[in-house]
Amino acid sequence: MPSRLVSFINVLRSHDVRISPAETLDAVQVITTLGYEDRNQLRSGLSLALAKTAEEKVTFHRCFDQFFSYQLPQSIEQQATEQEAANSEGDAIPGADPSDLEAAEAALQQMDGEGGETRLDLEGELASDPELAGQLDVPIMDMLRNDDRNSLALAIARAGDEVGLPEIQMFTQKGQFTRRILDELGEGHIRSAIVDLENRGSDALGELQAYRDRLRELVRDHVEREYLLHAQGRNQQFMDDVLAKARLSHIEHHYLHRVQDLVRRMAKKLAARHSRRRKVTRRGQLNMAKTLRRGIAHEGVLFNLYWKSTRKQRPQILAVCDVSGSVSAYAKFLLMFLYSLYDVLPRVRSFAFSNRLGEVSELFAQHPVEKAVELVNWQYGGATDYGSSLMDFAQLALDDIDSQTTVIILGDARNNNGDPRLDVMQSIYARSKQVIWLNPESRALWGSGDSEMPRYLSCCHFAAECSSLAHLERIVDRLLRSSS
Repeated sequence: MPSRLVSFINVLRSHDVRISPAETLDAVQVITTLGYEDRNQLRSGLSLALAKTAEEKVTFHRCFDQFFSYQLPQSIEQQATEQEAANSEGDAIPGADPSDLEAAEAALQQMDGEGGETRLDLEGELASDPELAGQLDVPIMDMLRNDDRNSLALAIARAGDEVGLPEIQMFTQKGQFTRRILDELGEGHIRSAIVDLENRGSDALGELQAYRDRLRELVRDHVEREYLLHAQGRNQQFMDDVLAKARLSHIEHHYLHRVQDLVRRMAKKLAARHSRRRKVTRRGQLNMAKTLRRGIAHEGVLFNLYWKSTRKQRPQILAVCDVSGSVSAYAKFLLMFLYSLYDVLPRVRSFAFSNRLGEVSELFAQHPVEKAVELVNWQYGGATDYGSSLMDFAQLALDDIDSQTTVIILGDARNNNGDPRLDVMQSIYARSKQVIWLNPESRALWGSGDSEMPRYLSCCHFAAECSSLAHLERIVDRLLRSSS
């Protein structure tokens, strides 16, 4: 059971349920305390230990029901009864080949024939041929002949774990894992025996083929269930990883909603990592004035001592984004990132420019982030002029820049051969805590054509290529660390 619990926790993690090692130990303690007799009680206990939010609880209950529910395979008699009922009503199994149905029906009738003749044929073959009997002397064959459904289900599940079935990711792997499980169960012995019986023309061939087909069907069903359970979360993780590493300008429009969700999740993770914990000062220089004031209510008895503390000024972020056609997609996601971190970076002011610059912070205060970004692109898009835009920025915000201010500039530094106004950039550099320049172009292109990036580098504390969500996450993480 501990291994099954670990597998279940891995399934939850693949569906974006955050579970720490300490919570895993709590889940082990829950199982030890509650036991396995009451399924609903166990589900409630594990839910309290592993799921924290309402969304995670919904995901937990769905995964729990899929992971811990297992329906035993049908017995041979049940299959025969269903087949007879379908034949009597004239119903066909959807997607089935009529010739295959007739062959299966003949095999079942042969197995359940009058007087058990075929059963005796197979038993007779095994009794008369010690080599064939040794070939079929494998546990899986005994389970099939005895129709031991519990043992079959357990054996298939164990074989699946042995071949790594929980790691299945793609639907194209289903056939591959089916073959591995069959080999792990010893189905090769049954195949070899079938070849021998075919060469002899034995009457026992049909019964043995029916056993083989039943085993293959059970394994295929098990692989399909595990694929539906494990692959969904891993496919989502794989897609998120692809989108995070892809150039933002190459992401197609129908993926934008998924990318926006990914940005919010990345921002949430960074916010949790860098959120400040409040703590009460317990030592340092005594704040005598406050201590005496609070003691007046107790006739001067100083029940509580208060200590002097230094209030740290919150950092200010100024985001200056080029929203011209070539880099507008990158600016969109940078602004989404910064405004999704409002609880960690509350003092964010944003500016947008192409040939002119303006502050757009009010748009983000009045509209959702996605809508505000669209309005920014509409108002300030156009041809790029970094020189005049820097002059506009100096008039609007240069006096507000101090040693607690971080200035983030997002742009390709392509100035259409205009004046780059390095003097303005040097003033910003001298006043601010740090200037970060994010360029969506490859470093190999910096300085080519009309790019002024090499000249602007002298006025930056840090400059980096930033063309994907993964780059944005690393840079914002660096920004949060330096601001704490």
